[in-house]
Amino acid sequence: MKKIAFLGLGRMGLPMARRLAAAGYPLTVWNRSPGRAEDLAGVTGVTEAATPAEAVRGADVVVTMLSDPAAVAEVAGRCAAELAPGTLWIDMSSIGPRATADLRAGLPDGVALVDAPVLGSTGPAATGGLTVFAGGEDADLDRAQPVLEQLGRVRRCGGPGSGAALKVVVIGAIVACVTALGEVLAVAEELGVPQEQAREVLSAGPLAGVAARAFGTGSDFPVRLAAKDLALAGGGPVLAAAREVLLAHPEIAEQDLSAVPGALRRGR
Repeated sequence: MKKIAFLGLGRMGLPMARRLAAAGYPLTVWNRSPGRAEDLAGVTGVTEAATPAEAVRGADVVVTMLSDPAAVAEVAGRCAAELAPGTLWIDMSSIGPRATADLRAGLPDGVALVDAPVLGSTGPAATGGLTVFAGGEDADLDRAQPVLEQLGRVRRCGGPGSGAALKVVVIGAIVACVTALGEVLAVAEELGVPQEQAREVLSAGPLAGVAARAFGTGSDFPVRLAAKDLALAGGGPVLAAAREVLLAHPEIAEQDLSAVPGALRRGR
């Protein structure tokens, strides 16, 4: 089995690392805040490193699951010099195609990169039910496939940066639509439409998927990261307005996106 360095043991990274270890991959893990690896104590084949450079030294595959472009750039700057030719870097963070291109440009010669951000929350991360948007050269995608298959259903999107680009498109639509739905529910309350009635009808119509995400209780996607993803998407006035709405409610920054409708109702 290929030796994997896994960098980033946050909400998503920890269960993903646990799955790779359970699949038999020798795993060296690192996290910015110490102590997270304690949750992997006793898992066979897992070693904790004190620094990113120590973690990637001798690794065949490096997997990063970090919060934003700045975090990925900072970690890459601390460890890229330790990467040997032939190493495959799989970035599963949501950082967008521009930051992905910057990451690729900064890697040493002979080090390949696959961008593979995911769709799904902590539950699917633990069960291998994520959707993985993978972009890269065909040979590199072939190498990454066995690792990515342990984490979810792999959708090959095309060449370098295409996985990162599709993730931005999809998550931008989801976040903006959930935000709009929250505004609609606030309007319903002002007009005297019972919330239960509004939710029932919205959940039965063409917005059923959005309503399920907005009213669901099983996800853990912090509002601050949703706002970050909208910033990556750029776009026009609708996405910009949705991001402004999210940033206007710092009290729910660490709560799941489903907290947005309630915050908008309370704020009217």
